[in-house]
Amino acid sequence: MLESLLSLARSYTRYYDSSSAGWIVVILVVALIALLIFLRFVPLGLWITSLAAGVHVSIASLVGMRLRRIQPKRLVEPLIKARKAGLSINLSQLETHYLAGGNVDRVINALIAAQRSSIELPFEKACAIDLAGRDVLQAVQMSVTPKVIETPVVAAIAKDGIELRAKARVTVRTNIERLVGGAGEETIIARVGEGIVTTVGSSDTHKAVLENPDSISRTVLSKGLDAGTAYEILSIDIADVDVGRNVGAQLMMDQAEADRRIAQARAEERRAMAVAHEQEMKASVQEMRARVVEAEAEVPKAMAAALREGKLGVMDYFQMKNVEADTSMREGIAKAAAPSSSPAPADKK
Repeated sequence: MLESLLSLARSYTRYYDSSSAGWIVVILVVALIALLIFLRFVPLGLWITSLAAGVHVSIASLVGMRLRRIQPKRLVEPLIKARKAGLSINLSQLETHYLAGGNVDRVINALIAAQRSSIELPFEKACAIDLAGRDVLQAVQMSVTPKVIETPVVAAIAKDGIELRAKARVTVRTNIERLVGGAGEETIIARVGEGIVTTVGSSDTHKAVLENPDSISRTVLSKGLDAGTAYEILSIDIADVDVGRNVGAQLMMDQAEADRRIAQARAEERRAMAVAHEQEMKASVQEMRARVVEAEAEVPKAMAAALREGKLGVMDYFQMKNVEADTSMREGIAKAAAPSSSPAPADKK
């Protein structure tokens, strides 16, 4: 736009450089260009708006914000809003928070909401909460209107081995004093789940929990679970309690199966030892039989040597033979008289 005005001025100068009217037109064009440059750096409309609202903002401050690449509208409008609400905040404070990366408009809205709700919230505290990444306006709103947090299903086991699945609704309110550095909703949910598990686990039977589910709420609230968090727990309500698996019976079955496998392994070990011992005994018997056979093979040699040396007479030898024959005859008679183990064949008709 400036270039078009400059070209227009040159054209008028070309045609009217010798006349006074031409110079008047050039002066008017230059004045118009200067006015446009002035309006570009000085938001005159915003300055008039601030004066009409009763908030004094100097033109030098507006030009300085332009030079610092700050949109004056983002600071002047929240300043007007704060002054109309009766907050004692100056432009320098807003500019400092804006340059630090904060959301000026949200901080002013939070301060106005806190003032209307009779909540003590200094400007520095609000800026610290905003720069910490918290939503300061939502925090003030939650201080006025508590928020309900619904926990996921928490599984817990009573002493009788029955599993219970509980779901709770936690009503919390923002604690402004602990908002910076305090834990969030995840910590509240985790602590409530821990309290449910502890309460159900300390119950003798699952029926006692089903009869009085409010015992979980009382026990969890008495533990002070909101310590170190950015919230204050107002109430804990058990929304639903369902009966799950019989974990105790399942554990007993698993233990019995493990004991059976252990006993089976021990029995298999004993059987293997017995088989090894039997094999060892068989080997010992075979060795003894081999020795007996070897010794029996030496008997004829000893008898022959005794006959040659005269230590054994012929009659003694024949008498020994008669004893052996008599023994063999007696064994044969005994075998013939013993009943047969095989069944007798059926008579053929």
